[in-house]
Amino acid sequence: MDENITVLKGLGLTMYEAQAYVTLTSLISSTATEISEKSGIPRSKIYDVMNGLIKKNFIDVEDGRPLKYTVKSPVEVLSREKERINSEIDDAITRLTYIYENEMSQVQAPIWRVYGVEKIIAQEIEIINRAKSSVNMRIGFLFEGEGKALVKVFKKRRNLKVNILASPTCYINDEEVNIIKLFEDADITIQKADIPFVKVLISDSKEMMHTYTKFSEDKRNVIPETAIGIWNKYEDIAKNYDDRFMNQLKKLKKKST
Repeated sequence: MDENITVLKGLGLTMYEAQAYVTLTSLISSTATEISEKSGIPRSKIYDVMNGLIKKNFIDVEDGRPLKYTVKSPVEVLSREKERINSEIDDAITRLTYIYENEMSQVQAPIWRVYGVEKIIAQEIEIINRAKSSVNMRIGFLFEGEGKALVKVFKKRRNLKVNILASPTCYINDEEVNIIKLFEDADITIQKADIPFVKVLISDSKEMMHTYTKFSEDKRNVIPETAIGIWNKYEDIAKNYDDRFMNQLKKLKKKST
């Protein structure tokens, strides 16, 4: 199927409407008969199809015998539809997130296991995006692509107070990565610390995720297929870890002054 047809169907057009619009972009202005012939849409259907496009504001029609249809600019039409869809998606995110977070608070045993590097990174990003005031992290290693993903979301969430305790370096695909330097660009508080091969993310003292993985024999590279995250929404546990994190951060800051 033509990629343009697929996109237009995704915007809510029927197959025939999409075909007619694509055809009319090459004709600019034409009659129903010519559009039918060029697009392959049956003549018995073409007037209903064109009326559908008029109602959806994709084309204009000029009175006369016969009627003449004129295409609206794809830039105008698609930009308008993109804005509409983005607005609808934003509204849906707000509504569904409210439901999701309300139901999450009712779960009796809010602990989940997250398997796989991509899912773990996605869960970290979700937790950070959901945070209201603070995010604290202990970083003993990073997965491939994880550092850039975290920096990107932290730059977007400038309103958050972010603290990181991190090992100076780690290895990704046998290449040494300077963790401290990586996160300095995100304008956050990062302190060098002796962190074991584990990662902890704490949000608002209310939820947290531990991430574990096995390492190669030389203890340099992670083995991605062994990665597992433990996502925990027990507030008492999260607060306990957060208090310990802040105490460690204060001690390290005091030593460095």
